[in-house]
Amino acid sequence: MSDVIVVGAGVVGAACAYYAARAGLDVTVLDRGPVAGGTTGAGEGNVLVSDKEPGPELELAMLSNRLWRDLASLGGFEFEAKGGLVVAETAEIQRQLTDLAAKQEVEHAVVASGSLRDYEPHLADGLAGGVYYPQDAQVQPMLAAATLLEQGADSYGRGTLRLRLGAEVTGFTRSGERVTGVRTTHGDVLGGAVINAAGTWGGEVAALAGVHLPILPRRGFILVTEPLPEPLIRHKVYTAAYVTNVASDSADLETSAVVEGTPAGTVLIGASRERVGFDRTMSVPVLARLAEQAVALFPALREVRVIRSYCGFRPYCPDHLPVIGADPRAPGLYHACGHEGAGIGLAPATGHLLAQVLTDDQPDLDLRPFRPDRFPFAEEAS
Repeated sequence: MSDVIVVGAGVVGAACAYYAARAGLDVTVLDRGPVAGGTTGAGEGNVLVSDKEPGPELELAMLSNRLWRDLASLGGFEFEAKGGLVVAETAEIQRQLTDLAAKQEVEHAVVASGSLRDYEPHLADGLAGGVYYPQDAQVQPMLAAATLLEQGADSYGRGTLRLRLGAEVTGFTRSGERVTGVRTTHGDVLGGAVINAAGTWGGEVAALAGVHLPILPRRGFILVTEPLPEPLIRHKVYTAAYVTNVASDSADLETSAVVEGTPAGTVLIGASRERVGFDRTMSVPVLARLAEQAVALFPALREVRVIRSYCGFRPYCPDHLPVIGADPRAPGLYHACGHEGAGIGLAPATGHLLAQVLTDDQPDLDLRPFRPDRFPFAEEAS
């Protein structure tokens, strides 16, 4: 019997397991597929503060940003403290970006139009300016998840971490009202607490316990270019429309230019958002729009070949805040899901805070804005 069962071996589940094991708990991680086989494996690896509105999520992002920098000392995954540059097409958008940055109260620099190429020499002409966020970073998400699981297992005599793949959770075991473990396709697994870190499928796992979480898939596509012999893009660069799209409630297709390089020399191009269920059909018109937007931002990309594309599903919540903490409707059940496109960036803080809760320590942040029972049942989006 484990102290903690974590459902989901993506980066959020891996972070929950890592911090719980480091806190001295015995942890079992379950996943029906491989490590990082869901949303984590289809992500860009964003560790952002720049796209967060002032409030609870930004506080969570700032804590997570500090934790990612500490975790980088573990090695085993790519951590790039590259910074982020948000660019404005018009003077009005530049004013809005500047106002947002002032309200965020995070480290930033307002960049005039004439200084943009000091940051990105290959940017297009005609942009009105931007805001630079030095704390923005990027990780290789699959390597990060695997590293957290590996390092959590090597917890230096404190807790333990066991990984069981190919085991799908089909229900929960209970003693009275209290959750005491999970039922899986390979038998029951008992534990003192269960963490639902199932990402886009977090609502389905919650439903198995008889509780409601309105988490829905929000599909996104990414283009990957051929490796370039010399770095073309220095930072994570995106237009102001990305911030708007992140906060949007629309189920319809929305796209914005998001462009960044990787240590391998490839360039990642996004971002699209749409709620179409779990439909993985590749949309050539969406890919064409992403390519067009990237070329408009970096004209030199017109001569670069795209070698592949892929899609993933962000775990969307109606209020755009993740679900973190104990579920009072099912004692013994905890949630760590619903992070939408910010799960990779917010994973360490999520795991760290839950480990504090599980060991009866005072959490570093107030978890009430993320409470699992905040949604009226009728609020589930279609």
